[in-house]
Amino acid sequence: MTNTILVRDVMAKPVTVAKSAPVTDALDKMLDTGLDPLVVLHQGEVVGTVSRQKIVEKLGARHSSEVAPTAIHVSNTIDTEFTIVYEDQELDVLIPLLQNQAKLAVVYDGDNKIVGQVSYGDLLAKMVPEGDLSSVTDPHHVIEAGERMVHLRRKMVDEKIARCVVMADNKMAGLVSETDVAIALTKFREAVDDRHQEHQIRNILVKDIMSAPVMSVEKNVTIPDVVSKMLSKNISSLPVTDNGKVIGIVTRESLIRAL
Repeated sequence: MTNTILVRDVMAKPVTVAKSAPVTDALDKMLDTGLDPLVVLHQGEVVGTVSRQKIVEKLGARHSSEVAPTAIHVSNTIDTEFTIVYEDQELDVLIPLLQNQAKLAVVYDGDNKIVGQVSYGDLLAKMVPEGDLSSVTDPHHVIEAGERMVHLRRKMVDEKIARCVVMADNKMAGLVSETDVAIALTKFREAVDDRHQEHQIRNILVKDIMSAPVMSVEKNVTIPDVVSKMLSKNISSLPVTDNGKVIGIVTRESLIRAL
Protein backbone atom coordinates (compact mmCIF):
# COMPACT_ATOMS: atom_id res chain seq x y z
CA MET A 1 0.00 0.00 0.00
CA THR A 2 1.27 3.46 -0.83
CA ASN A 3 -1.43 5.51 0.91
CA THR A 4 0.82 6.30 3.89
CA ILE A 5 3.89 7.16 1.82
CA LEU A 6 4.28 10.83 0.94
CA VAL A 7 6.35 12.44 -1.79
CA ARG A 8 8.77 13.77 0.83
CA ASP A 9 9.51 10.16 1.83
CA VAL A 10 10.98 9.35 -1.58
CA MET A 11 12.32 12.69 -2.80
CA ALA A 12 16.01 13.50 -3.08
CA LYS A 13 17.91 16.76 -2.85
CA PRO A 14 17.39 18.70 -6.09
CA VAL A 15 20.26 18.68 -8.56
CA THR A 16 20.17 21.99 -10.38
CA VAL A 17 22.01 23.98 -13.01
CA ALA A 18 21.77 27.68 -13.82
CA LYS A 19 19.97 28.77 -16.98
CA SER A 20 23.07 30.84 -17.87
CA ALA A 21 25.53 27.94 -17.43
CA PRO A 22 27.21 26.35 -20.47
CA VAL A 23 25.76 23.01 -21.54
CA THR A 24 29.15 21.45 -20.77
CA ASP A 25 28.52 22.19 -17.08
CA ALA A 26 25.13 20.50 -17.30
CA LEU A 27 26.63 17.46 -19.03
CA ASP A 28 29.41 17.19 -16.42
CA LYS A 29 26.85 17.31 -13.63
CA MET A 30 24.75 14.63 -15.36
CA LEU A 31 27.80 12.37 -15.58
CA ASP A 32 28.79 13.01 -11.95
CA THR A 33 25.32 12.30 -10.57
CA GLY A 34 23.92 9.87 -13.14
CA LEU A 35 20.82 12.06 -13.36
CA ASP A 36 18.98 13.10 -16.51
CA PRO A 37 17.34 15.58 -16.79
CA LEU A 38 18.54 18.34 -14.43
CA VAL A 39 16.39 21.08 -12.92
CA VAL A 40 17.16 24.52 -14.40
CA LEU A 41 17.07 27.58 -12.16
CA HIS A 42 16.98 31.29 -12.94
CA GLN A 43 17.30 33.68 -10.01
CA GLY A 44 16.34 30.88 -7.64
CA GLU A 45 13.18 29.91 -9.50
CA VAL A 46 12.59 26.71 -11.49
CA VAL A 47 12.25 27.56 -15.19
CA GLY A 48 12.47 24.09 -16.73
CA THR A 49 14.73 21.09 -17.21
CA VAL A 50 17.66 20.21 -19.46
CA SER A 51 18.18 16.69 -20.80
CA ARG A 52 20.92 14.79 -22.60
CA GLN A 53 18.54 14.42 -25.53
CA LYS A 54 18.28 18.20 -25.94
CA ILE A 55 22.06 18.61 -25.59
CA VAL A 56 22.68 15.98 -28.28
CA GLU A 57 20.20 17.72 -30.60
CA LYS A 58 21.90 21.09 -30.07
CA LEU A 59 25.53 19.95 -30.26
CA GLY A 60 24.90 17.94 -33.40
CA ALA A 61 23.03 20.67 -35.26
CA ARG A 62 24.94 22.07 -38.22
CA HIS A 63 24.37 25.68 -37.14
CA SER A 64 26.11 24.88 -33.84
CA SER A 65 29.33 23.69 -35.48
CA GLU A 66 30.93 27.14 -35.42
CA VAL A 67 30.11 27.64 -31.74
CA ALA A 68 32.26 26.15 -28.98
CA PRO A 69 30.28 23.89 -26.61
CA THR A 70 31.23 26.15 -23.70
CA ALA A 71 29.51 29.03 -25.54
CA ILE A 72 26.19 27.16 -25.83
CA HIS A 73 24.13 27.88 -22.76
CA VAL A 74 21.56 25.78 -20.95
CA SER A 75 18.97 28.39 -21.95
CA ASN A 76 19.39 27.21 -25.57
CA THR A 77 18.44 23.63 -24.68
CA ILE A 78 15.84 24.12 -21.96
CA ASP A 79 12.50 22.35 -21.84
CA THR A 80 10.14 24.78 -20.16
CA GLU A 81 7.47 22.16 -19.47
CA PHE A 82 8.11 20.29 -16.24
CA THR A 83 6.18 18.22 -13.72
CA ILE A 84 5.44 19.60 -10.25
CA VAL A 85 4.33 17.76 -7.11
CA TYR A 86 4.09 18.89 -3.50
CA GLU A 87 6.04 17.26 -0.70
CA ASP A 88 2.93 16.51 1.38
CA GLN A 89 1.07 14.76 -1.47
CA GLU A 90 0.68 11.00 -1.42
CA LEU A 91 2.95 8.87 -3.57
CA ASP A 92 -0.04 7.64 -5.61
CA VAL A 93 -0.15 11.08 -7.27
CA LEU A 94 3.46 10.81 -8.40
CA ILE A 95 3.48 7.39 -10.06
CA PRO A 96 1.23 8.18 -13.08
CA LEU A 97 3.13 11.43 -13.67
CA LEU A 98 6.44 9.59 -14.02
CA GLN A 99 4.75 6.90 -16.10
CA ASN A 100 3.50 9.53 -18.54
CA GLN A 101 6.78 10.63 -20.18
CA ALA A 102 8.07 12.80 -17.31
CA LYS A 103 11.53 11.63 -16.28
CA LEU A 104 11.62 13.87 -13.23
CA ALA A 105 9.21 15.52 -10.85
CA VAL A 106 10.12 18.80 -9.16
CA VAL A 107 8.98 18.88 -5.52
CA TYR A 108 7.65 22.12 -4.01
CA ASP A 109 6.75 23.02 -0.45
CA GLY A 110 3.63 24.93 0.58
CA ASP A 111 5.29 28.21 -0.37
CA ASN A 112 5.97 26.99 -3.92
CA LYS A 113 9.71 26.75 -3.31
CA ILE A 114 11.73 23.83 -4.62
CA VAL A 115 12.67 21.41 -1.84
CA GLY A 116 13.46 18.23 -3.76
CA GLN A 117 13.05 16.10 -6.84
CA VAL A 118 11.96 12.56 -7.63
CA SER A 119 13.63 10.62 -10.43
CA TYR A 120 13.02 7.10 -11.68
CA GLY A 121 15.80 5.89 -9.40
CA ASP A 122 14.33 7.54 -6.31
CA LEU A 123 11.01 5.81 -6.90
CA LEU A 124 12.56 2.42 -7.71
CA ALA A 125 14.54 2.57 -4.48
CA LYS A 126 11.19 2.48 -2.65
CA MET A 127 8.95 0.49 -5.01
CA VAL A 128 9.70 -2.47 -7.29
CA PRO A 129 7.25 -3.80 -9.89
CA GLU A 130 5.92 -7.33 -9.59
CA GLY A 131 6.05 -10.02 -12.25
CA ASP A 132 8.87 -11.57 -14.24
CA LEU A 133 11.52 -9.82 -16.29
CA SER A 134 9.69 -10.30 -19.59
CA SER A 135 6.93 -7.97 -18.37
CA VAL A 136 9.38 -5.04 -18.15
CA THR A 137 11.56 -5.89 -21.16
CA ASP A 138 11.27 -3.56 -24.17
CA PRO A 139 12.35 -4.23 -27.76
CA HIS A 140 15.92 -3.06 -28.31
CA HIS A 141 17.39 -0.90 -31.06
CA VAL A 142 20.52 -2.11 -32.82
CA ILE A 143 23.37 -0.37 -34.63
CA GLU A 144 26.55 -1.78 -36.13
CA ALA A 145 29.89 -0.93 -34.52
CA GLY A 146 31.22 0.37 -37.84
CA GLU A 147 28.34 2.80 -38.42
CA ARG A 148 29.10 6.53 -38.37
CA MET A 149 28.26 8.49 -35.21
CA VAL A 150 26.48 11.16 -37.26
CA HIS A 151 24.05 8.52 -38.52
CA LEU A 152 23.49 7.29 -34.96
CA ARG A 153 22.77 10.82 -33.76
CA ARG A 154 20.29 11.36 -36.61
CA LYS A 155 18.56 8.08 -35.74
CA MET A 156 18.36 9.05 -32.06
CA VAL A 157 16.91 12.48 -32.80
CA ASP A 158 14.44 11.35 -35.48
CA GLU A 159 13.21 8.24 -33.69
CA LYS A 160 13.63 9.55 -30.12
CA ILE A 161 15.93 6.66 -29.19
CA ALA A 162 17.96 6.98 -26.00
CA ARG A 163 20.28 3.99 -26.54
CA CYS A 164 21.25 1.25 -28.98
CA VAL A 165 22.83 -2.16 -28.56
CA VAL A 166 26.02 -2.20 -30.63
CA MET A 167 26.64 -5.31 -32.71
CA ALA A 168 29.84 -6.59 -34.32
CA ASP A 169 30.08 -9.93 -36.12
CA ASN A 170 26.52 -10.74 -34.96
CA LYS A 171 27.53 -10.40 -31.31
CA MET A 172 26.82 -7.69 -28.74
CA ALA A 173 29.90 -5.47 -28.64
CA GLY A 174 28.66 -2.66 -26.42
CA LEU A 175 25.96 -0.14 -25.66
CA VAL A 176 25.81 3.42 -26.95
CA SER A 177 23.61 6.09 -25.40
CA GLU A 178 22.77 9.77 -25.70
CA THR A 179 25.44 10.33 -23.06
CA ASP A 180 28.15 8.76 -25.20
CA VAL A 181 27.10 10.87 -28.19
CA ALA A 182 26.98 14.09 -26.13
CA ILE A 183 30.46 13.47 -24.70
CA ALA A 184 31.90 12.65 -28.12
CA LEU A 185 30.35 15.72 -29.73
CA THR A 186 31.63 17.97 -26.94
CA LYS A 187 35.20 16.66 -27.20
CA PHE A 188 35.12 16.87 -30.99
CA ARG A 189 33.80 20.45 -31.10
CA GLU A 190 36.47 21.53 -28.62
CA ALA A 191 39.36 19.76 -30.39
CA VAL A 192 38.71 20.29 -34.10
CA ASP A 193 38.83 23.62 -35.92
CA ASP A 194 35.35 24.48 -37.19
CA ARG A 195 36.65 24.67 -40.78
CA HIS A 196 37.32 20.94 -40.71
CA GLN A 197 34.44 19.75 -38.55
CA GLU A 198 31.90 18.87 -41.22
CA HIS A 199 34.34 16.48 -42.91
CA GLN A 200 36.13 15.06 -39.88
CA ILE A 201 33.04 14.35 -37.81
CA ARG A 202 32.12 11.66 -40.33
CA ASN A 203 35.26 9.75 -39.32
CA ILE A 204 33.90 9.05 -35.83
CA LEU A 205 32.39 5.57 -35.65
CA VAL A 206 30.00 4.05 -33.13
CA LYS A 207 32.74 1.69 -31.90
CA ASP A 208 34.84 4.76 -31.00
CA ILE A 209 32.28 6.11 -28.54
CA MET A 210 30.34 3.06 -27.26
CA SER A 211 30.51 1.77 -23.70
CA ALA A 212 32.14 -1.65 -23.54
CA PRO A 213 32.12 -4.22 -22.13
CA VAL A 214 28.43 -3.94 -21.40
CA MET A 215 26.61 -5.36 -18.40
CA SER A 216 23.61 -7.52 -19.25
CA VAL A 217 21.19 -9.88 -17.50
CA GLU A 218 19.80 -13.26 -18.47
CA LYS A 219 16.03 -13.46 -19.02
CA ASN A 220 15.44 -15.55 -15.87
CA VAL A 221 16.85 -12.93 -13.47
CA THR A 222 14.31 -11.43 -11.04
CA ILE A 223 13.14 -7.83 -11.24
CA PRO A 224 14.39 -7.00 -7.71
CA ASP A 225 17.86 -8.20 -8.73
CA VAL A 226 17.76 -6.04 -11.86
CA VAL A 227 16.67 -2.95 -9.90
CA SER A 228 19.38 -3.58 -7.31
CA LYS A 229 22.02 -3.86 -10.03
CA MET A 230 20.86 -0.68 -11.76
CA LEU A 231 20.84 1.37 -8.58
CA SER A 232 24.13 0.04 -7.19
CA LYS A 233 25.96 0.48 -10.51
CA ASN A 234 24.16 3.76 -11.31
CA ILE A 235 23.08 2.60 -14.77
CA SER A 236 19.81 3.26 -16.56
CA SER A 237 19.46 0.16 -18.74
CA LEU A 238 20.48 -3.48 -19.08
CA PRO A 239 20.27 -5.62 -22.22
CA VAL A 240 18.38 -8.87 -21.60
CA THR A 241 19.89 -12.05 -23.04
CA ASP A 242 18.84 -15.63 -23.70
CA ASN A 243 21.92 -17.85 -23.69
CA GLY A 244 24.01 -14.82 -24.60
CA LYS A 245 21.76 -13.58 -27.42
CA VAL A 246 20.15 -10.15 -26.91
CA ILE A 247 16.35 -10.40 -26.84
CA GLY A 248 15.44 -6.98 -25.42
CA ILE A 249 16.36 -4.30 -22.94
CA VAL A 250 15.10 -3.32 -19.50
CA THR A 251 15.29 0.34 -18.53
CA ARG A 252 14.37 2.43 -15.52
CA GLU A 253 11.55 3.82 -17.63
CA SER A 254 10.16 0.35 -18.46
CA LEU A 255 10.30 -0.54 -14.76
CA ILE A 256 8.40 2.62 -13.79
CA ARG A 257 5.70 1.86 -16.37
CA ALA A 258 5.09 -1.48 -14.65
CA LEU A 259 4.43 -0.06 -11.18
